[in-house]
Amino acid sequence: MASPKNHRSGFAALIGRPNVGKSTLLNALTGEKIAIVSGKPQTTRNRILGVVTRPEGQVAFLDTPGIHQAKGELNRYMVETAIQAAEEVDLVLFLIEPPAGEKPEVSPGNRIILERLQKLGKPTFLVINKIDSIPKGAILPLIDLYRQEFPFAEVVPISAREKDGVERLFTTVLSHLPEGERLFDEDMLTDQQERALVGEYIREQVLRHCRQEIPYSTAVLVDIFDESEREPRPGTPPGQLGGLIRIAASIFVERDSQKAIIIGKQGQMLKTIGTDARKSVQRLLGAHVYLDLRVRVEPRWSERPEGLKKLGYD
Repeated sequence: MASPKNHRSGFAALIGRPNVGKSTLLNALTGEKIAIVSGKPQTTRNRILGVVTRPEGQVAFLDTPGIHQAKGELNRYMVETAIQAAEEVDLVLFLIEPPAGEKPEVSPGNRIILERLQKLGKPTFLVINKIDSIPKGAILPLIDLYRQEFPFAEVVPISAREKDGVERLFTTVLSHLPEGERLFDEDMLTDQQERALVGEYIREQVLRHCRQEIPYSTAVLVDIFDESEREPRPGTPPGQLGGLIRIAASIFVERDSQKAIIIGKQGQMLKTIGTDARKSVQRLLGAHVYLDLRVRVEPRWSERPEGLKKLGYD
């Protein structure tokens, strides 16, 4: 795996509270939708790898679940996943968002994360996301406040949604990584299998269309992923969808009442989820998709280790 002289490579973990924009940043860095995004916290449940390769270097970014007060087996699993990722990388990117009030402050949740990072002793960047939501004059006091709490190697203000500062962040991350050859093939983007991404795209639509506790009690398993008709027919114009992939997936919830909500009156909610998920999956796979969704009940799956294992959180 040859690389140019002075080529740099390494791993960087995106760490922070829920809903600070880690997944949006991963997608902005890679230029592809690798991680699902929603306005609801705790959307990301697993470690997600996104690889950015340039002639001058390669960075493997790890998106992680938001670190929060863990109640229940699923939440503990998510927090442990994030902390473990931070332990294994060369560099940590600690994401925060500007506080809601006028006076800058380090929230109790962020203070706990900083204490964990102090123990790790890893080089750490402070990445202030969502700077498009505050006046420019409010950034410097926030930087000064956090620098008093932790010896950050760099501070990089960005807006992941607007892609403002994202390229500078990548360049700065690369400059702090060791010289070395590529860690992955140059055409590799993620270690997420298509089947797993399909399940996440379906869950994204549940997050989008359902309210209250439903999204947090939901998991998706892809039961059938039939590619036997995937090859496009001869004469299909370039850039158009070709071939057919048949997918069957199960949406798991914890109670019968939740199942009824996801199915909806006369099956309308499930139909809406399926229609929007199919559009996203077709863009991902570049083929026509037949998507069959079923809703199943797995009582208290998020509270039981065996339930987590059954639904892929192992």
